[in-house]
Amino acid sequence: MSLTGSGRSTSPVVPPLSERYRRILSLVVREFIEHGEPVSSLWLATHSGLGLSSATVRNMLARLEELGYVRQPHTSAGRVPTDLGYRTYVDMLLDGRRPSLRSTAELEARLRHLASIDEVLDGASHEVARASHYAAFVLAPASEHIGLRQIEFVALGASRVLVVLIATDGRVSQKPVELLEAVSPADLMQAATYLNREFAGRDLADIRREIGMRLHEDRVLYDQLLSRALHLASASLADFAPQSQLFVHGVSTLVDETQTTDGGIPMGALRALLGMIEEKHRMILLLNEYVEGPGLTVVIGAEHNDPALRNVSLVATTTVDEGRTHTIGVLGPTRMRYSRAIAAVETTSLAVGRVLDATP
Repeated sequence: MSLTGSGRSTSPVVPPLSERYRRILSLVVREFIEHGEPVSSLWLATHSGLGLSSATVRNMLARLEELGYVRQPHTSAGRVPTDLGYRTYVDMLLDGRRPSLRSTAELEARLRHLASIDEVLDGASHEVARASHYAAFVLAPASEHIGLRQIEFVALGASRVLVVLIATDGRVSQKPVELLEAVSPADLMQAATYLNREFAGRDLADIRREIGMRLHEDRVLYDQLLSRALHLASASLADFAPQSQLFVHGVSTLVDETQTTDGGIPMGALRALLGMIEEKHRMILLLNEYVEGPGLTVVIGAEHNDPALRNVSLVATTTVDEGRTHTIGVLGPTRMRYSRAIAAVETTSLAVGRVLDATP
């Protein structure tokens, strides 16, 4: 179903193809991806460079069809790849690929201009969509250990305060809190200073537990400033639960890929996919199901567990670095330009990793 960091796949077991058959299959896939029309034996005989007659190529195509790599949409038509044909083609691409020497300097420079980690990940999704011409996503799973970088209190009125919490992963939470009494900006600054001194750098889960215990200490009962600071922090942290973040761009390209030729996305599959993207939690569940660890993941057509997505391919790469994980990928038709999609997600993932490594 997928290719991960190990480079292995769970494709159906079929007899290995000879080099000639691999060349013919690769040509069928590439030509069909490019033009969306069945590929004829005459065209293959002319362009294969193998010196084969049209009759020989017809026999080879018939054998590839028997093995399930290609199919013939109509009796008089040429052949188009099956999901197994696409899978074998992608495996050949990956077997023969070399580490990319492509510079990511310009991409990194664009991402470094963005102010927060959320903006970097959102920008990365946009960059992949632009480079691949497919719907692109970046998934940042919820971290079990998010620390507090800073907490600030902003007076919105005499007894109304905006609590601004900045986590070590760059995430910002803002929450208005109503107080039982008026409080001055100077008191709010003192409260923030106390909390930052006591808790900056510690995990939010630990801070929540610690604040809960301190609120029951005797000295809090008579120290008004301390009590106010702890109650403000408690109110803010109560709703700051780690959540996976999903950034999506280029969804309109899916509409362009609706099935006008064999290999496009049928309208039913498009509706299912758009619904999944709109309800982000469903999309996150799908990606968590497929992403098994660091490295490249490719899911093609019928390899999806959801029948509604069996005309859709997914290409994604996952990076884990110093406890931070992000998955960058694309969604498109099975007639996807896989080489371009793989290059886009891997190049962008490399750039994002470098930018995040430089983030304090």
